[in-house]
Amino acid sequence: MKLWQHIIHFFSYDLWRQTSKELSRWQRIGYLILRSIVLTIRGFLSHDINTRANAMTYSMMFAIVPILSLVLAIAKGFGFEQLIEKRLYDSVLGQMGLAPTIMGFVQRYLETAQGGVFIGVGIIILLWSVYSFFNTIEGAFNKIWQVKKSRSILRQATTYITILLLIPTLIVVSSGLSIFLQSATANLQFEAMTPVKEFFIRLTPFIMCWIIFTWMFWAIPNTKVGIWSALIPGISVGTLFQLLQMLSFYVMTFLSRTSIIYGAFAAIPLLLTWLQLTCLFILSGAELSFAIECNEDFDYERDLQHISRRYKDTITLFLCYLVIQRFAKGQPAITAQQITDEHHLPMRLVNQLLGRLTEIGILCEVFSEDEEQKAYLPSMDIHQLSIGHILERIDNQGNKLFLNNTSKTFEQFCHYYDQLLETHADTRQTLLLNFQPTEATEPNGDITAWDQQPSQ
Repeated sequence: MKLWQHIIHFFSYDLWRQTSKELSRWQRIGYLILRSIVLTIRGFLSHDINTRANAMTYSMMFAIVPILSLVLAIAKGFGFEQLIEKRLYDSVLGQMGLAPTIMGFVQRYLETAQGGVFIGVGIIILLWSVYSFFNTIEGAFNKIWQVKKSRSILRQATTYITILLLIPTLIVVSSGLSIFLQSATANLQFEAMTPVKEFFIRLTPFIMCWIIFTWMFWAIPNTKVGIWSALIPGISVGTLFQLLQMLSFYVMTFLSRTSIIYGAFAAIPLLLTWLQLTCLFILSGAELSFAIECNEDFDYERDLQHISRRYKDTITLFLCYLVIQRFAKGQPAITAQQITDEHHLPMRLVNQLLGRLTEIGILCEVFSEDEEQKAYLPSMDIHQLSIGHILERIDNQGNKLFLNNTSKTFEQFCHYYDQLLETHADTRQTLLLNFQPTEATEPNGDITAWDQQPSQ
């Protein structure tokens, strides 16, 4: 039982109480892996990924034909639409027997878009269907990344068009690479090269998926994503996607031979299952990407949830001291990353407190020397930045006196406490029993007298 408690305590507290600067290289990698796994599982559960995957599956069902229509239209413009069609027939959809049906829908869709009853209506519907699908994915990614604002429509269109151009390009490149490998190894005429040739031919679809998913995790969230934070989940999800396709081939072959359960209609539930699992993989990859990128933001997470006000004020004053000291010495403005690295403070807490000091007008944000990060400078005369002034600004931050229809006793106590602060009384030595409410008030409800004045 004690071992189990130690394990729980480690994953709840000890795992988050070591910053990256306090660990050796291999310890840092080990902690990063464990933390990323924990954060991914936690995000999967807290963000209800399964429900979001169901919504994405519904959107994907309606977007299959419009997306394939655009991809084939792009491929036709470059002269390799037959190669795209061949890949479609070789894919899971072809194995399910749905490729001819889908291609029929695509051809009719393109004909309608080109010669609709209303000029341009078909094109607008096609583009809007594709845009809505990608916008649904971006909304899910932004929710995982805790991004509240989506990118502009122009940037969305640029990103989505890039993805649509990337898919046929990678299909052509991977097909060309496979043909090149086959011809090159055939010319060598070495039997020993046959396993190597087969390995690289089988690897090309994986590489194509790795690039596509890496691009998705890097480009779709409306925030800056590091290359490793996109590459690792891109390779993981791309590999799972290819394995899922292989499994679907075997399952479909088995169902077609035995005609069990759904018989000829077996492709429909299998397609829905395949789409839902694909969406689950994509959203789980987004969770992993966020966990890798924002790993340091969760340092001392459980402890920060129960941080005392005094300790929080102490750290706030220390941050002010660092900014003021560098300014007084004529040094460049300090960034949150520099503070975290030099003093081993949690990144999330540092960003939170610096943002708070900026809101109350103690500090101001500027760009660092490399213009890639926010840096901080004093926003007022540093000779006026006393501890009392900073704490007073913090205490007065936010709304006050907004409660309506409160009791007269409460109003009197608020006035009593304000007077204690204005007269600089030692509030720590003032007994609450010293407060004696009265019924004497002016017509507007303001307090006019107390039984006992605040003690000095």
